[in-house]
Amino acid sequence: MTALERPKKTALLVAQRIVEDINARGNQVGDRLPPEKAMLEDYDVGRGTLRESLRFLELQGVITLKPGPSGGPIVQQPDSSALATSLSLLLQFQQAPFQTVIETRAALEPHMARLAAQRMSEEDVAKLFEIVELERQNLDDHAGFLSQTRRFHATVAEGSGNLIFAALFNALFDILDGAAVGIEYPPKQRRLTVDIQSEIATAISEHDADRAEELMATQMQALAAYTQKNYAKVLAAPVMWKM
Repeated sequence: MTALERPKKTALLVAQRIVEDINARGNQVGDRLPPEKAMLEDYDVGRGTLRESLRFLELQGVITLKPGPSGGPIVQQPDSSALATSLSLLLQFQQAPFQTVIETRAALEPHMARLAAQRMSEEDVAKLFEIVELERQNLDDHAGFLSQTRRFHATVAEGSGNLIFAALFNALFDILDGAAVGIEYPPKQRRLTVDIQSEIATAISEHDADRAEELMATQMQALAAYTQKNYAKVLAAPVMWKM
């Protein structure tokens, strides 16, 4: 029997049923799931299997397990952290270098910008310009500047209207952040970044998909060239899973 043919563990099947029931009930973030006794009866499994299912869902960010008599599983909103964990583990075992992450961003983000120009709401476009202004205000604060730059790209990714793109972008950024690769951008590089992101925001606001895609591609190419020139050893190092 191959790995693809191997039956799923009971705990994983129960986890799937729990998620299906969360959706069927219309549970929202913060809702408490049924007590353990009721879940044992509903899913017809032992306590050990149920708890394994719940621990798996907690690791995936679907629930949080609140201790104590009034505790139990509480519904959460999954984020990119579980995807980042899975991707970084996969990349580590394949000995993939950090260059892989940069290349993936370069391939994805221009198309995200194109879709954002077609789909982004006026409210989110206004947010882009606010972020660009905050970047200008943080030109002398490297950490603050990087924080706003991430917000800019995340807003474009979310504005693309494609949830997979948004999740992938955040996961890729999480991998780079968690690795603490130590890439820094001098003032000149920061100013250039602000200038082109201002142009990207303008192209998106004007629904100029071709221009938005072209500008984002230009920024990604510049990022790749800068990091390759100044951080070649870092990019060649294999991705390592970090908690």
